Amino acid sequence: MALFTEKTEKKTKKVAKTSVADMNLSGVAYRVLLKPRVTEKAYTMGANGKYVFQVAPIATKLSVKRAVEEVYGVSVSAVNIVTLPGKTKVFGKGQVSGKRKAVKKAYVTLGTGQTLELFKAGL
Repeated sequence: MALFTEKTEKKTKKVAKTSVADMNLSGVAYRVLLKPRVTEKAYTMGANGKYVFQVAPIATKLSVKRAVEEVYGVSVSAVNIVTLPGKTKVFGKGQVSGKRKAVKKAYVTLGTGQTLELFKAGL
């Protein structure tokens, strides 16, 4: 019965949590910018030099700015971030209720006279 009296220690490896802004950005930009949000509102904002992206939950303003500058080769003048809470939904025939994931959006304002080719082509 020695097996039950001995305490076994689990070896846990501690991983330091680092934000995306602290990492070297080469190769990380695709993890920050998930996809562009193409809606009517976002499309009309593109005419004014503002673009909307869905970003990772750990993304910060600085990491979004660096990622857009690296991927698209433009200068970013401002970044605003909004986190939309997840919606409560009913699944099945009304028996199970659950919640969708939260979505984090970044509104990116470019410098004067700059545009993104992705939005210019109309996808």
